[in-house]
Amino acid sequence: MALLTLSNLSVCYGNVEVLHGISLAVNEGEIVTILGSNGAGKSTTLLTISGLISPRKGSICFDGIELTKKPSHEIVGLGIAQSPEGRRVFSTISVLDNLKLGAYRVQDEKKSVQRLEKIFELFPRLHERRNQLAGTLSGGEQQMLAIGRALMARPRLLLLDEPSLGLAPLLVQSIFATIKKINEQGVTVLLVEQNANAALKLATRGYVLETGRVVLEDSAEKLLANPSVREAYLGG
Repeated sequence: MALLTLSNLSVCYGNVEVLHGISLAVNEGEIVTILGSNGAGKSTTLLTISGLISPRKGSICFDGIELTKKPSHEIVGLGIAQSPEGRRVFSTISVLDNLKLGAYRVQDEKKSVQRLEKIFELFPRLHERRNQLAGTLSGGEQQMLAIGRALMARPRLLLLDEPSLGLAPLLVQSIFATIKKINEQGVTVLLVEQNANAALKLATRGYVLETGRVVLEDSAEKLLANPSVREAYLGG
């Protein structure tokens, strides 16, 4: 059974429907990517899974539990965490305090400390910068912090929204290598990413969204080789 299933999910902003009955599934242990141009509904999909947007109709099921009526903090408690588009770190507090905020639902202090040590192993730069204000970090370091903060919640499913946005190519390679490592450590990943080439080389499977509809679903390998995908998202 899939870890996450979206069934006939529709979402509106006011009277405008932006997701038109989409369905997708993510199996435990996978990296699944959602591709699409700006305005296709990719970020809206992640925000709806996280409980930050309420759907008009449809179902979101995580490990057998229906999420559509649950508040976002309960969804985090069930094992879903999101690293948002644009990073959205708390710029006026330290790196360490940003990370601790990610573990606000973890009651066991010892587990939080252990988790923090693992984040610092994954991102040594964050350990070096732990007492620095988050707003003074580079874009790449802020992306590391956003992912690390999400991982502090000990998620089973990590939602990543445009992790390579605005980063230099070498940093993009580093971030994607880290995502692979996170997945190998047992975290399932749902990835929204405009760098389709990098996303498909990392992912197991992918979905293509166009104007709020799933128009294509396949293995990452087949999507990479698909002429229409190549033309639209991979530069021909």
